[in-house]
Amino acid sequence: MESKSNLLVHQMSIGPADNFIYLIGDTETKEMASVDPAWDVPFILAEAERLGYTITSVLLTHGHGDHTNGLTELLESHPVPVYISRNEAAQFRPDVDGMIDLDDGDSVTLGSLILQVIHTPGHSPGGLCFLYKDQILVGDTLFIDGCGRCDLPGSDVEAMYHSIHKKLMPLPDNTRIYVGHNYGPAPVDTIGGQKKTNRFMLASTKEAFIKERMG
Repeated sequence: MESKSNLLVHQMSIGPADNFIYLIGDTETKEMASVDPAWDVPFILAEAERLGYTITSVLLTHGHGDHTNGLTELLESHPVPVYISRNEAAQFRPDVDGMIDLDDGDSVTLGSLILQVIHTPGHSPGGLCFLYKDQILVGDTLFIDGCGRCDLPGSDVEAMYHSIHKKLMPLPDNTRIYVGHNYGPAPVDTIGGQKKTNRFMLASTKEAFIKERMG
């Protein structure tokens, strides 16, 4: 669990796909968002209660089933707004009430906090990252020493290059990255750290990136 400034980020490794599921909260108001609820909703809810927070929203980094398969169950007990990219492919959009579409540059309020929305397509048309000061949740756009697959329906390797090299890499080097899967040598890192070790960030051209990602 990481707490920095007044944003709490609680990281949980859950499920057969080694997902990182998150609860993020405003330490002042005790309002919390469930990020990509999947696999074990009772555990997620129990963790929110244990931490002393109230879930008031759901943030989806994208609509793939391994990040959303707990959404319906969570909404049964917590009928809260669900934020998703306006650009997400129709086949990946969960069929639930209370969906709110987001565009690049939008913001989401969590208690007294304002999260910046960054559209990062590539793995999915509707990939979103959520940035608060020097902390960012990146979903499957980026992994520690890796990045999301680009050979799936709706994937776009050129868009992934742009998302990583033009949107994430320009962030300050001390920006702390929270990724969507526990695939790397550490659960978290910084933009600066990844610039030194992530082969997809080290790719010097778009062509080199595409070759590295697609083989």
